[in-house]
Amino acid sequence: MWRYLFRRITLFVATSLVMIAVLFIATGLFPANKAYSLSGIQYPTALQQQQIELDYQLNDNALLQFTAYLRQRLSGNLGISSNSQQSVAGELASVLPASFELSLFSGFIAVFFGVPIGVIAALSRNKMLQHSILAFTLTGYSMPVFWLGLTLAMWLGVNLGWLPISGQINLLYEIEPVTGFMLVDTLLSESTYRMPAFHDALLHLILPAVTLAVLPFTLVVRITRQAMINVMNQTYIRAAEARGLHTFKILVRHALPNALIPVLKSIGLMLGSFASYGIVVEVIFSWPGVGSWLVSGIYQRDYTVIQAGILSVSLLIIFLSILIELLHTAINPMSRKELYASH
Repeated sequence: MWRYLFRRITLFVATSLVMIAVLFIATGLFPANKAYSLSGIQYPTALQQQQIELDYQLNDNALLQFTAYLRQRLSGNLGISSNSQQSVAGELASVLPASFELSLFSGFIAVFFGVPIGVIAALSRNKMLQHSILAFTLTGYSMPVFWLGLTLAMWLGVNLGWLPISGQINLLYEIEPVTGFMLVDTLLSESTYRMPAFHDALLHLILPAVTLAVLPFTLVVRITRQAMINVMNQTYIRAAEARGLHTFKILVRHALPNALIPVLKSIGLMLGSFASYGIVVEVIFSWPGVGSWLVSGIYQRDYTVIQAGILSVSLLIIFLSILIELLHTAINPMSRKELYASH
């Protein structure tokens, strides 16, 4: 087991190094002075220029430059934003919680509704219901996320006025950031209007979260359905039925836990698509997360912001993918059997 864990840590480190190397090479291709691309200081003084050349070893060979670049980035030195003249690391830390909040809420929606609907699609004897669920999920999977987001914003936000279509909370509420998660911060606030602020933050979260949840929701439904069909045909399920156990008890205790294992694996496989869709959703709804921050940096040619945004998103995807694989191996009896057999 420890050997397997060591291999996965080695994989994470190796993949991260490759990603940083690609980013380092791309930085040299930016249409700007390399010192400016790395530091974000457009008009450095002589002392600043000397310090940049020393930090990034710009007068040495490419290997030493990459080593210096790696050392600076891993130490938290991401440069300054050429637009705001603020630390890029500080800006990144301020926008990451909003993206995490949106992603977690979207993932919760996808799993909370996707798993029961997938179970219904697998166990229902009504062919019309089964076909309707499959047609609905196929439609949702095929729907462009930008079109869906704009349509929901126009329909539920502009025409009906039910939900806000931009931002994280109404600007009338002054909430002191504590965790960076707006829903949590509103509840932690000592203000007299914390509950109205919480309700307003929840309303702001619904449209972007629903838009982002459509893709994982459709995948969860289809994978849960197929997994439940396979599990219900297993020998131990038929043995439980023969012993007279109630169908609900068989479903909850035996079938569903085993059916959720492929769902967990599928979540790891769609992290990349989920992250790219999240960037689009943040831009559509002006959500103050990493995605909208990165796109704004691209428009403004803020090269340090571009590097930091790509680096943070990539490393998070790599880390979460390997973490989900470890969890999948830990809870999957067949994977554990193969793991211990390999030793």
